[in-house]
Amino acid sequence: MDAETRVALISGGARGIGRAVGLDLARGGWSVAFCYRTSAVDADSLSGEIEALGSRALAVQADVSDPLTAEVLVQKVEDAWGRVDALVNCTGPYHRVDILKETPQGWREMFANNLDPVFYLSRRVAPGMIERKWGRIVSFSMANADQVSAQPTITGHVIAKTGVLILTRTLARVLAPHGITVNAISPGFIDSGSAPPEELESMAKRIPAGYVGSTDDAVKAVRFLLSDDARYVNGANIHLSGGWGL
Repeated sequence: MDAETRVALISGGARGIGRAVGLDLARGGWSVAFCYRTSAVDADSLSGEIEALGSRALAVQADVSDPLTAEVLVQKVEDAWGRVDALVNCTGPYHRVDILKETPQGWREMFANNLDPVFYLSRRVAPGMIERKWGRIVSFSMANADQVSAQPTITGHVIAKTGVLILTRTLARVLAPHGITVNAISPGFIDSGSAPPEELESMAKRIPAGYVGSTDDAVKAVRFLLSDDARYVNGANIHLSGGWGL
């Protein structure tokens, strides 16, 4: 497929890893649609940067934890550009709270914002990908989610991210016959602007590689999974952590 005809949809794409992925795809000739909830200024600037690179941009304010909103988002992209060839699920907020002090609302938010959008968006883009016999879905989990270990202060978040891995493998199995790959990337500590520099610096001592990763490391992993070089990579979980979380 000609790269110039390809369309990507990135959830949570206005900042951090999602933003970096969007800019990389734009450099490769992709049309880039992305959603955001509150980062309007960042979304406007990203759209401008994508268009300055000669690619099309579509920014949509949308809370994809709501199934109808997720449905409308995909429809807007398809109405504008006729297709979605790649879905990159980058939403992943979390909060730290002792499990015994967690509220029902806080608990539910972790699933609604980390796991539910992957299901809502994937099920909506899949029919078009099946029809075209080509598609890519990439979702972000976290480096130690597959360890199924105790996480007393981020319990809901980790369970949701483990769910992302199970959903990834399930979708991969179902969609593989149609030329579609579904894979996960599990970052450890990445300097994406979401954590204070001093916190990242202190964490570097616990990373076997000895340093914190960059958004460029994430971009390269996504770039590979979206490429034809990864056509036989399906249901995989790539640890992007410098050895942390193993």
